Amino acid sequence: MSVTVSGNFTFSTTSIEGVIIVDVKSYGDRRGYFMETYKKSDFEAGGIDCDFVQDNQSSSTRGVLRGLHFQVKHPQAKLVRVVSGAVFDVCVDLREGSPTWGKWEGTVLSAENHRQLFIPRGFAHGFLVLSDVAEFCYKCDDVYHPNDEGGLMWNDPGIDIRWPALLGRDVFDAGEVILSDKDLRHPLLKDLRR
Repeated sequence: MSVTVSGNFTFSTTSIEGVIIVDVKSYGDRRGYFMETYKKSDFEAGGIDCDFVQDNQSSSTRGVLRGLHFQVKHPQAKLVRVVSGAVFDVCVDLREGSPTWGKWEGTVLSAENHRQLFIPRGFAHGFLVLSDVAEFCYKCDDVYHPNDEGGLMWNDPGIDIRWPALLGRDVFDAGEVILSDKDLRHPLLKDLRR
């Protein structure tokens, strides 16, 4: 793992090639704070060279788990962050031929830590809301194609994501996680492998 500092950003590689944690320097005083959230030249210096073409934002309440989602024929690289609240954010490597295929990386993103996560193309992505409410923002390097959705089951034992405790209880307990009907029906990783 390596660390690169460029401008107001610190880029830290992870155990999965291409997945990068971005820590952002914030300047604050009695009025509040200011920070850059993206600067193309600094991100390129940190190993992230994307043309982002779409920004998205969602709001979710505690216990909501969105994911694990991906685009099948039109994969998207994503730069994700939280502007209010906190989430546990996860990506799963689905890149064909990758030595870390099926492995996951996760980190807490919050309004307080200003951390961002860069997820390259070829990954499933999801997050669990840890705060009462969280506003989640992300940049994508391709537009969303509604007929190209793919997904993985959030609690697939073949991936074994270590979701953090929610409300003092294990999130695997029934009734702890709030999922969409679609996210309840995703396949397991073993069913995706070709």
